Amino acid sequence: MFNTLMVMSGLFWTATYLLIIRQGFRDRTYGMPLAALAANLSWEFVFSAVHPHGFPQIAVNWVWLLFDLVIAWQVLKYGPGQWGVSRWAFAVCFILSIFLAFPAVLLVTYEFVEYDKMSGAYAAFGQNLMMSVLFINFFRERGKAGQHGTIAACKFIGTLFASLGFFLYTSLGNSPLMVFLFLSIAVVDVIYLGILLRADVEPAPVAICTALTAAATESSS
Repeated sequence: MFNTLMVMSGLFWTATYLLIIRQGFRDRTYGMPLAALAANLSWEFVFSAVHPHGFPQIAVNWVWLLFDLVIAWQVLKYGPGQWGVSRWAFAVCFILSIFLAFPAVLLVTYEFVEYDKMSGAYAAFGQNLMMSVLFINFFRERGKAGQHGTIAACKFIGTLFASLGFFLYTSLGNSPLMVFLFLSIAVVDVIYLGILLRADVEPAPVAICTALTAAATESSS
């Protein structure tokens, strides 16, 4: 059952990455906060090349790494204009983010002695919570650009499957820290999904009023 839950988690997270990439190209922006992307790239590299997982997770890790490299390309392409800085300045920020994220992921892995296990869960769920919070801040800063309710839903469901797997079928279910991460991510993801769904609904009355006003103006003229 654990493997089934992890496969389902992998499928929904893969959909999350693909939807982020698609929405980024549609909106001509990037759909993942820089700090979260740096942490993701670091985790995927650590558990693909430094302390590789066993099959089939290793294959999933490489696929996710490739997807995140596409998102990184979007970040480097659209980020400087949206930050209002030069490409060189933005590139320095990007590189600095990687240099901070990689040792953080690696040292958390060593601290919890996870490099010889199937896991990396402490780092994975920790950065997952960070990503959830940053997505909400993303919306606050620039609205729905690069974001969509389907992305939020896939992230929530994918993480929920993984949380259930680790909670029910591994010793990490006895870890207060991990239980805190499982619950916190779920709560923040639901809030984020609600924010995006509300953003989809609220503009409708405005659009209707605008259309009625335009029609009245045309008829009066």
